[in-house]
Parts: sequence; structure tokens; C-alpha cells
Amino acid sequence: MKYVTERDIYNAEQLDHVLENLPPFCNAFFLGIEQTTSPLTRLGYARDLEIFFNFLINETEKFNSYQISDFDKKDLNQITIDDLELYMSYLSHYKKDDHDHLNGERGKMRKMATLRSFFKYFYRRGDLQENIMTKIDLPKLHEKGIIRLSDEESSRLIAEASKNPRDEMIITLFLLSGIRVSELVGLDYQDIDLKNKTFLVTRKGGKQTILHMGQQLHDKFAIYFSQGEWTPTTPLFTKCGHRLSVRAIENIVKKYASIAAPLKKISPHKLRSTYGTNLYKATNDIYVVADVLGHRDINTTKKHYAAISDDIRIKAADMVKL
Repeated sequence: MKYVTERDIYNAEQLDHVLENLPPFCNAFFLGIEQTTSPLTRLGYARDLEIFFNFLINETEKFNSYQISDFDKKDLNQITIDDLELYMSYLSHYKKDDHDHLNGERGKMRKMATLRSFFKYFYRRGDLQENIMTKIDLPKLHEKGIIRLSDEESSRLIAEASKNPRDEMIITLFLLSGIRVSELVGLDYQDIDLKNKTFLVTRKGGKQTILHMGQQLHDKFAIYFSQGEWTPTTPLFTKCGHRLSVRAIENIVKKYASIAAPLKKISPHKLRSTYGTNLYKATNDIYVVADVLGHRDINTTKKHYAAISDDIRIKAADMVKL
């Protein structure tokens, strides 16, 4: 929980910095959504809005004489459908701080979703004559195939990581629990209860959940703990005494996966998908998978893990006979 608190404080500080680059009236929006969003979500919104207002200044005639501080709520009423469609095109390739930025359909969708929340907030307050965002067709998202590791690839991945006890524990924890990378990063020694075979994770939104570990994961933890000195607040995974970051964990997974499964782009989330798939195959219970993975919406679980797999299709092909 200490990690989550420190992370939220850091994100709140970053948000304050970005707000300095936004029109002053935007502060009302962020105050209004504070109770229903995390600091990380609000930081993402702020960065998206910074891109939008810079677009208005640099790419539209009606606002090209504006400074950021000149914008007022009433100016939102001047924004047209043409402006917003031009903005979606602009998002494909734009420059910021002398760097090129590219957005695919998912990047565009997220930034337009930010604008939807932004316009909806001020429309509901009565500051807008209409909510023009409701007239905009959002980018169509094409479904991507779910990438997972086979049993053989999972075994090779663990074998590659076995040269480093810390890295082997990281890979094993992903494959035997399905926790998110942010949940893994935040684990401390005191969060692991070997006696009761449980461990405590902090989910999205700060909710703490006790998860159960199988015997195999329990034994791996026992070996890992025997190889170091621990205090209750010692982070589970460190380098030079400092807690590993999300990016560092992602790089560790990428390094070993490039050898174990070179044709697949494997990330911590793909290891989570591998666990979810294996759990669904073992239980055939989508509700169990949703609960263990911490999905708030069962439809999210169904979308990723309840699809008919190739092995089921093969069995189905031979089930009906004349």
C-alpha cells in the first residue's frame, strides 16, 4: 500500500504541472471528477487536453491568436464538427516538444474519450449550448487476436529466467497468479503470507484483495525468501535496493520472452492472459476467472477468455456423427 500511496502522490504532483499548461477553467473539470477517478487517470486526461488545446491554437484559424490562458468555457461553443474531425486526423501524426507522435486507432479513441468526458461535464453544468461530441463518430477499433504463451513456451520462459532468482520469481508469479504488473510492482515482503498460502495485492482504485497461492507458487516464494534478508516493508523486487518500476518489469519480461517465444510480442499483460486462459481451461467457469483476475465487468472476461479455442473446435468437429 505504501507504493500505491507514493505513486498517487507522484501522479498528483505531475498533474499539477500539466494543469499549468491548460486553460484555468479546466481546473473545475478535474475537481469535478476527482472522487471518481485515480490520479493516474486524471493525469492522462490532462495530457490529452494539453494536446487538444495546442491543436486549436496551431491548426485552427479561429484560435490561432490565442494563448492557453485566453481560453474560456464559452470558447467550447465555437468548436465545430469540422474542428473535431480535423483533430482526429491531426492525432495520426503531430509534433510536440520537437518530437514526432503517432497514434493508432486505440490512441485516437482514448484521446477522443477524454474530450467526451470533458464536453459532457461542461454541458451538464449548463456551460455549453449543446454537447457536440455526441455527433462525432469515434474511430473504429479492430479486434486484435489475444496473444498467449503455450505450455512449452511458458516452460522455456521460466527456464531462461532461472539464471536470476529475482527474475524467475517475477515470471513465475505472473504465470501462476495472473496479477497486473502494477500489482506486482507494489508487493512488499509483508504482503506474502506463506503460512496461510495467501498474498495481498492492491487492485485498481486502491482496493486491497487477498489472493490464494497454490503449492507450486508457495514453494517458489519459500526458495526466493531464503536467498535474501527481508524486513516487513522491503519491496519484493528490487535493484540496488530500489523498487523495480513497471518499465523495468516490462523489460525483464521482454528480454526472456524474446528468446523463449521470439515470434510473439510478450508483455506482462500477455502473461496475465496466459494465466487467464489456463484457468478458464481448467475450471470452465468464467466467473471464477473474472473474480481471480479482478475484472469488474464479466463481459471483459468473456471477451478475452471465453472464446472457443482451437482445441475445442477440433473436438467439436468430431462430436456429431451420422
